[in-house]
Amino acid sequence: MRDFNEKNITDAVIDRFKNTPDPRLKTIMTSLVRHLHDFVRDVDLTIDEWNFAINYLTRTGHMCDDKRQEFILLSDTLGISMLVDAINHRMPEGATQTTVLGPFYVDNPPEFPLGFDVSRGLKGEKLYVEGTVSSATGGPLPGAVIDVWQSDTDGYYDVQRSDLDQPTLRGRIRADDRGRFYFWSILPSPYPIPYDGPVGQMIQATARHPWRPAHLHFMISAKGHEKLVTHVFVQGDKYLDSDAVFGVKNSLIGNYTHEQPGVAPDGTKMGGPWRKLKYDFGLKPLG
Repeated sequence: MRDFNEKNITDAVIDRFKNTPDPRLKTIMTSLVRHLHDFVRDVDLTIDEWNFAINYLTRTGHMCDDKRQEFILLSDTLGISMLVDAINHRMPEGATQTTVLGPFYVDNPPEFPLGFDVSRGLKGEKLYVEGTVSSATGGPLPGAVIDVWQSDTDGYYDVQRSDLDQPTLRGRIRADDRGRFYFWSILPSPYPIPYDGPVGQMIQATARHPWRPAHLHFMISAKGHEKLVTHVFVQGDKYLDSDAVFGVKNSLIGNYTHEQPGVAPDGTKMGGPWRKLKYDFGLKPLG
């Protein structure tokens, strides 16, 4: 074929994929081309706008390194991460709902015993977290692996702070033989997503705010079950209805109760006020 124009080029490009040996790849590439071409026609995209888009994506790639993934941030702020998550995690009754991983997870965090204080003494309102890990069918999951991570009182993760010389406000614990877990930390704070790069420029240009409501991150694994990636948000946070990455679900809003001086559930004597979160997780069985 020759003499391509705005009416015939889409079918011509799709035809070039007709011999793709992987049927799933053929489906994806065909749909991608069709939707991209329809988008270009729908908005009458100009050459300057297309060049800007290429430059924008190039700059997004340049912002990526081992501590920051600007493309994940772009996916999050466009709602694509949550859409993919929703499609891939249609959860049965009894299973905890999922949400986005976010850009601040670190593989293989240090493992700590139950009751450890992952804040390592950082300033903040003391928080005791406890709960259980069970199968969606109801049985406890002894030894479930629980990764936790969160922001500090000022809204920063440890990987954003050059003054910390070890992993802080993150760690890995294992549920006991009854599927129970508990640890100490500090109350997380709302924080803005990184907005000093291309994603931030998009946020500002579209008159959006970059803030996420306060939350704890959890990644929970157990044999025979689907890995759970989720948050537990702080009830009453002012950004619950406008999360910059669309991650809030009602079932994931936790009650971080106000507690008075006394003895915590693990026997720790508390000389001042503190907070407590109790949250039980259910995992989806595989197959």
